[in-house]
Amino acid sequence: MKAKGAAHKFGDNVNTDDIIPAKFLNTTDPRELASHCMESLSADFAKNVKPGDIIVAGKHFGCGSSREHAPFSIKSAGVSCVIAETFARIFYRNSINIGLPILESVDAARGIEDGDEIEVDFKDGEIRNITTGKVYKSQKFPEFMQKLIAAGGLLNMLKMDNTR
Repeated sequence: MKAKGAAHKFGDNVNTDDIIPAKFLNTTDPRELASHCMESLSADFAKNVKPGDIIVAGKHFGCGSSREHAPFSIKSAGVSCVIAETFARIFYRNSINIGLPILESVDAARGIEDGDEIEVDFKDGEIRNITTGKVYKSQKFPEFMQKLIAAGGLLNMLKMDNTR
């Protein structure tokens, strides 16, 4: 399982209201959520993000409230994964549950710049900056998490298991 795309760089303490403002929590429409993803930090994010792109951030990404809309809006925007120094634990769990891969790597989060072309190998926990040639390590996903993400999230995985 791999991801490849351009990096969109953000700083520390990106909270769930930064990811998707509270005024959009009354919808679950993926297109609507994607169109407002990260808008308070980058007004043009939704216009510039391409399918497969990768968010890179500092410490405490996803802190704040436990809204599931936050990782869902990121995934709906086409982001293939998020790399950060650290994540808020509830954001981490919500992300995995919806099939959005997230990786913690201090070195990658600090070394990758906005616009760098990144390739991530989830099986090996390897983050390659194609722009600079640098390679970073992250903890690889256990097999069950790889299956969960490949299925598109926990609900999809459970549905697949129930049809067998």
